[in-house]
Amino acid sequence: MATPKFPTVKQSFHAELKRRTNDYFESTGKSATGNQQLYLKAILLFAGFVFLYVHLVFFTPGIFLALAECILLGFVVAGIGFNIMHDGAHGSFSKHKWVNSIAAYSLNLLGGSSFMWNVKHNVIHHAYTNVDGVDDDINIQPWMRMSTTQPKLGMHRYQHFYFWFLYSMLYILWIFVLDFQKYFRRKIGEMPIKKMDPFDHIVFWGFKLAYIALFVAVPIYTLGLVSWLVGFLTFSVVAGFIISIIFQLAHTVEHTAFPVPHKETGRLEDEWAIHQLKTTANFAPKSKLISWFVGGLNFQIEHHLFPKISHVHYPALRKIIKQACNEFNVPYVEYRKMRHAVVSHVNFLKQMGRA
Repeated sequence: MATPKFPTVKQSFHAELKRRTNDYFESTGKSATGNQQLYLKAILLFAGFVFLYVHLVFFTPGIFLALAECILLGFVVAGIGFNIMHDGAHGSFSKHKWVNSIAAYSLNLLGGSSFMWNVKHNVIHHAYTNVDGVDDDINIQPWMRMSTTQPKLGMHRYQHFYFWFLYSMLYILWIFVLDFQKYFRRKIGEMPIKKMDPFDHIVFWGFKLAYIALFVAVPIYTLGLVSWLVGFLTFSVVAGFIISIIFQLAHTVEHTAFPVPHKETGRLEDEWAIHQLKTTANFAPKSKLISWFVGGLNFQIEHHLFPKISHVHYPALRKIIKQACNEFNVPYVEYRKMRHAVVSHVNFLKQMGRA
């Protein structure tokens, strides 16, 4: 489909939000990028990643300790993605561009492709959130139906039961299948990607081979095939499910919208900022533990409106944005607890499967 267009408005709600947000940073004197707490968390997560990998691969702990460490490794991998890679890819981890590049490249170390992620997430998803045919995040066809505009198959009637398994497979599919599909098709969904230069190709293949060496070849050599397979599947399933559920809770719940462009003009109904507010939801905003682990992605509204601002500022921005939404009668979707968002996501899947 053709790329949708947003309407041009005289009084942009986004401009008002930017004005209030700029006032906050000017009055507090804070930088919009990360702070010392974020950098310490990044060091802790990366150190944990290295320790767990080395201990599992080269020191061969007992089976129960090894399984526990594999589960913990899954959490650490997800945590690196949420806190280091995500902010780095958006240029909000640090005020230094080279530091952001290193943070973004952590995805390559974990087996993904920072190039594909940038196009899929930063360019497409953040611009056209929940627009079927453009936003690849809601394209899980034919396995799941995530919008009323997608075809409904008989198995979708049970998708609120089997989604747990599919989400758990995300990390493995991402590393070994989905990136390669995008690479060879030169498309993300139906949206073409920009041409890769020689350096992009080298990074893509170099890190894929390095990942296979570090996470497949070396562990099989030191531990044996069966032990490696059990350990790899354990940490991959944990990481895959955590990453999937956190991103799905932000957009595919009962109260978020799935806008459809006008058939003739290709225009969406709302201006960009209001589109983001209607298609995005927060969850557990008062939970410091969840916010710490998911890198502020429970403040998804603030992130989508200001992706270049580090997540360490989202709790403060939430108050500003929520107040503006109340004043201008703009929807602000938020679930007080994470479990409420999970229930809403399950109900959403049930509705999509039976509607």
